[in-house]
Amino acid sequence: MRIGILTGGGDVPGLNACIRSVTLNADDLGWEVVGFRRGWQGVLEIDPSDPASVAANSLPLTREGVRGIDRMGGTILHTSRTDPRTRAEGDRTEQVLHVLNALGIDGMVTLGGDGTLRFSAHLSSRGVPVVSVPKTMDNDVFGTDYCIGFSTAVSRSVEAINALRTTVESHERIGIVELFGRRSGETALLAGFLAQVDRTIIAEVPADLDQLMPLLAEDVATNPARYAMCVISEGASIQGESKEDDLSKPASQRSELGVGHRLGRVVEERIGCGAVVQELAYLMRAGEPDAMDRMVGFAFGALAVQLLQRQESGRMVALKNGNYDHVPIDTLLGGKKVVDVGGLYDAANYRARLMRVEGMPMFLY
Repeated sequence: MRIGILTGGGDVPGLNACIRSVTLNADDLGWEVVGFRRGWQGVLEIDPSDPASVAANSLPLTREGVRGIDRMGGTILHTSRTDPRTRAEGDRTEQVLHVLNALGIDGMVTLGGDGTLRFSAHLSSRGVPVVSVPKTMDNDVFGTDYCIGFSTAVSRSVEAINALRTTVESHERIGIVELFGRRSGETALLAGFLAQVDRTIIAEVPADLDQLMPLLAEDVATNPARYAMCVISEGASIQGESKEDDLSKPASQRSELGVGHRLGRVVEERIGCGAVVQELAYLMRAGEPDAMDRMVGFAFGALAVQLLQRQESGRMVALKNGNYDHVPIDTLLGGKKVVDVGGLYDAANYRARLMRVEGMPMFLY
């Protein structure tokens, strides 16, 4: 048995733990593991008849070769956001199938977010044995309660928010921390709750400035230290704004200021209080994984190999109600995973409302 593995989309801590787990569990079965570089882009750049092309875009993964990588952040295989179906030259699915067949790949383990996993489901529908592994710091893959990278992102965010308090308090300002989260505000919701900030604005609920500004002003006035902290999702919106939605572009190519900076301007104009605006951005997913993401990475990798061993492909590994599980690989196509606003968020006060606890999974979803 010869299996391939790749990582696509944004990097997150915990990917290398999963790569190591897949490699070790496959090696225990006497299987070969081939890592493809830069996600689906690496697969597309391979000419199976050219050994140099194969070597440049793939590498054999061995027990010795993955020693210690679980302690590292990012992905040793590197990554891209390539979807072979949306290339400028047209749909390249047939090229992917040709490469995998020519290299003798009997099955694939794909680690990725929405885009990578959607193509994985497509590949599975074309007859390739695929097991997909959900990873995204936003934790917004439909069909699983948890994605690799989420715990570390929340932990990093809480540390940064609390560290920033010293500067915000010293200058008696309002601190605004913008966190990644285009479609789902779950990272902001939990980071804001755990850091016990004054207000949290999530992607699912537009901010009404006439409602929010008096709350922030009151937070400053009632705090003996004369400051307040606010967390906002990058995908949050402000009521009344009309702007181009360019969040899908790289940050360096966006034409608009981030929502955190726009909110900071309003704070200074309406409240007359200085604002400290901090986009945490890529630091949320930089560095080594925490214990949770290391554990889930190991477990997801082992489960992926076990499914291939049992010839149960066409599955996505998942965590459901605190238990490791697996669902059909196209489950993510069936819906969107967003914050349960009615149950977990007080929209009137811009705060987490975590009153339902008994019987809920650890991450409340």
